[in-house]
Order: sequence, then C-alpha cells, then structure tokens
Amino acid sequence: MRQFLTFVRKEFYHVFRDPKTMLLLFGMPIAQIILFGFALTNEIKNSTIVVCDYSNDIATHRIIDKLKFSKNFDIQKKILSHREIEDAFKTGTIKLAIVFPNNFNDDLHHLNKAQVQIIADASDPNTASTLTAYASNIIMDYQRELLNINSIPLQIKTDVRMIYNPELKGVYNFVPGVMALVLLLVCVLMTSVSIVREKEMGTMEILLVSPFNPILVILSKAVPYFFLSLVNLTIILILSTTLMGMPINGSIPLLYFESSLLILCALSLGLLISNITDSQQAAMLISLMGMLLPTMMFTGFMFPLENMPMPLQIIANAIPSKWYYITVKSIMIKGLGISAIWKETLILAGMTLFLLAVSIKKFKIRLA
Repeated sequence: MRQFLTFVRKEFYHVFRDPKTMLLLFGMPIAQIILFGFALTNEIKNSTIVVCDYSNDIATHRIIDKLKFSKNFDIQKKILSHREIEDAFKTGTIKLAIVFPNNFNDDLHHLNKAQVQIIADASDPNTASTLTAYASNIIMDYQRELLNINSIPLQIKTDVRMIYNPELKGVYNFVPGVMALVLLLVCVLMTSVSIVREKEMGTMEILLVSPFNPILVILSKAVPYFFLSLVNLTIILILSTTLMGMPINGSIPLLYFESSLLILCALSLGLLISNITDSQQAAMLISLMGMLLPTMMFTGFMFPLENMPMPLQIIANAIPSKWYYITVKSIMIKGLGISAIWKETLILAGMTLFLLAVSIKKFKIRLA
C-alpha cells in the first residue's frame, strides 16, 4: 500500500511540474465555462435600436422610457424620418427601429386604438424575431398599465416589418457564416502544414541552398491554395444560390474581392503557423483548435457579439472572419457597395499585410 501511495504522489508531482498539463486540467475548463457562459444564451442584450417619434407626446415618451430601462435595448438616438432609418440599417449600426406615427396619444384616447411600427433587420432572422418580441412585450406592458387605470379598453397594435429577409429564412444568416468558417479554416489548415512538410521530408534544405529567393518560397506555397480557395468559394456560392435560395443582391466582383482578402489573410496566418512549428501534427492542431472555436464564437453568426462582455467584444475585433461576415451580409443580402463596407475592407487588408509581414520575418533561411 505504501508503494502504491508513493507512485500516486509521484504522479501528482509530474502533473504539478508540467505547465502544459496544468493548463489543460484547469485553464481550458475555466476558459470554456467563461466563454460559453456568456455566448451560449438565447437572450439578447444591449442591442442598438433607434426611435422615430413623429408624435412626441406623453404616451410615446412613456414607452421610450420603458425601452431605455430595458437591459435588452440601447437606444442610440431619436431620428426624425424613415430615410434616416434606412441609412442606419444599411450601415449595420442598428438592429431595430420603432416608429410612432403622428397623433399617437390622441388616437389612443379618442379612437381607443393606436399603431406602432417595428422594423427589424432580418438578415439575422433569430435576432430579429427575438428583438421584435422584446419590443412588443414592452409596448403590451404599457397597454396593460392603461387598462388598469381606464375603464375603456385601449389597444396598441404593433405593425412588424422584417427588412432584407421578410420570410425569415435561416439560410440568410447561415451561408455567410459558413463561408467565413470554411474559407478561413481550410486556408489556414492547408498552408500551415506546407512548410512543415518540407522540413519533415528534408526538402527544405534543398530549397534554401538553391538560387531561389526564400521569400518566393513562402509565396509559392500560398499561390496554389489561393486559386483553389477561389474555386471552393465558387462552388459554395453556386450551391447556396441554386439549392438554398440564397440571393446575391450586390456586386459579384466585389464579393470575390472581399473573399480574396479573407483568403490571403488566412493563407498568411497559415504560413505563420507553419514557420513557428516543427511538425505537421502540431501545425494541424494549432490551426484547428486555434481557429475553429474563435471563428464560431466571435464571428457573430452563431452568437450575438453584443451579448458578450466588453473584453470579449474587443477580442472579436482581432478575428478576420468577423469583418468578412459583415461584408458578405452587406453585399449578398443588403446589396450594398464598397462605400458601405470600406472600414471592414481596410481592416481585413491591414490584417493580411501584418500577418504576411510577420510570416516573412519569422521564416528561417537556415535550419538549426
């Protein structure tokens, strides 16, 4: 029994002395419970909305105050026209708009009924349905308050309008997210093992002693995967439009340009991983585990980013697929041009140049 306890104590020492084992045992569960605890929820908080109040009376002010005090909404501003609402939806800065018509309070107390329009961005149908339900419940809560103090029944009718996706098809949100996930993972995975494969097979020494420029060695690894990824993108678009009914309302050349930026960014990241690893197994592990979870969680197509605390939202800004997801939805669903997505385009281009520069710098022209 004493020998058994001695071996048990020895194994404990081995565990405590190995930082990698300690990280797997305690770091990973803590990180997962924190990340999934904030992300895996059906509740949507702090969604940016606008209010268009044509009536500007006591009833609309009471409802707006209820919206302000709700944790689900963050009223960005009060706007004065439907034109401003349309511009706000195009820029993607809002998820919902509430419009009060003229004489809202007078209609409510003299005609015993009034109408409110709720406009939602249905390019993400789940979020749109949830937010309209939140807003309708708040309006109905105000109606119940009026019923308690008035003998005459007063009715507030909500007119819900879903823009960009009136049928609330899930494919409108699913396809752009899958495009971002597939292109990023495939490109990173394929290129991450390219240079490592040369190292393991012993052919890297031949390449380095040849007259060929080492930088061109790196670029030559990326070119085939770039064109193959464009073919992959074409297949995805054909299947999405023919089998799933996904529209492409914007410019197809612009869509390919934005996709090319993500592909180049992913190829640069894959080359960086291949430069800092010594085995194909390690490169594949880093590519899969290091990109799959962040892409799924921080892109925005599975879990609303506004649900997450501010540190996680800041981390999401470093994920290339987040910006690509925004541009694809803007082009394919909203039919917008480069003037609406120039910021996301510049961010993707900047990430690509940075990762490519780091990959070239990390490339060792001499094998140790």
